[in-house]
Amino acid sequence: MGDVIRTTPLVVKYRELYENVHFTWLTDFPDVLPPSDIQDILKPTAFNLEKIKNRTFDIAINLDKEEEACQLLADVDANEKYGFIWNNGHLDAATHAAEHKIITGLFDHISIKNTKSYPEEIFEICHLEFNLEEYLLNYNKSIAEKWQGLLNEKANGRKIVGLNTGCGNRWLTRLWPNDYWIQFINLLDHDKVLPVLLGGPQEDEKNTWLAKQTQAWYPGTFSLEEFISLTSNLDAVVTQVSMMMHIAVGHKTPMVLMNNIFNKHEFEMYNRGVIVEPETGCDCYYGNKCKRSRSCMFDLRPETVMNEVNQLLKI
Repeated sequence: MGDVIRTTPLVVKYRELYENVHFTWLTDFPDVLPPSDIQDILKPTAFNLEKIKNRTFDIAINLDKEEEACQLLADVDANEKYGFIWNNGHLDAATHAAEHKIITGLFDHISIKNTKSYPEEIFEICHLEFNLEEYLLNYNKSIAEKWQGLLNEKANGRKIVGLNTGCGNRWLTRLWPNDYWIQFINLLDHDKVLPVLLGGPQEDEKNTWLAKQTQAWYPGTFSLEEFISLTSNLDAVVTQVSMMMHIAVGHKTPMVLMNNIFNKHEFEMYNRGVIVEPETGCDCYYGNKCKRSRSCMFDLRPETVMNEVNQLLKI
């Protein structure tokens, strides 16, 4: 889902390049895309795949290395094709510009040396130049306004800081220790900051427990639509690398991003945030099991995160 959100700057770019442009976007996550900017948002059903195969496009782009996505780019009728394609029974680059992204996906020792953000890379793949085109994000403004009232009443003049405590199941090596969340929340100036715990059903038990241990407020779990709308009202976000990171960028919310296992250059912060990492570094590049007896995330101190939040909020 995060990959879908961080691909939306291409829509902004193509709208700048072409006065009249029609977008068709095939995705498993249509709810995050704004229908006001993208005319045809389709889920990959058999019916919709046939629909796409029987249309003609000026430009077709695939940024997914999965076989079925690459085969679709090979089959679609388009004057220009960019990204990853299926050729002679294997993954291939539709143009030379996509070769580097294939190589970095295969070889960690090359990937770790990359200094380009993901938007820079995908723009290059599409033979375009990235000029900080922003993310687009679909959210319900009426729900956002409802939460604006609730949050402002709860905050009573304080800055509202969202604390996203989870990171999904794929790379649990990203998780910050629960004790550090407690220490960090307790370090915040609660006369100036309202900490709001965020997460999905997977984090519900943890966030309920953290709320009992601290002065943080936990509003509960919500649908994706409500979660995206709620988070549009935050003054800052603290998060591990997760979908919340992409949502915060989409809302243009200042962010403290905790990173350990990924290449920090991959993340485009649009000069609205800071990336903090363990002082001792990390030995587990893209790893889902820690190689150390004690996770490097224990070396990312609560004081470090607190200082960065205070600087973002200017308090």
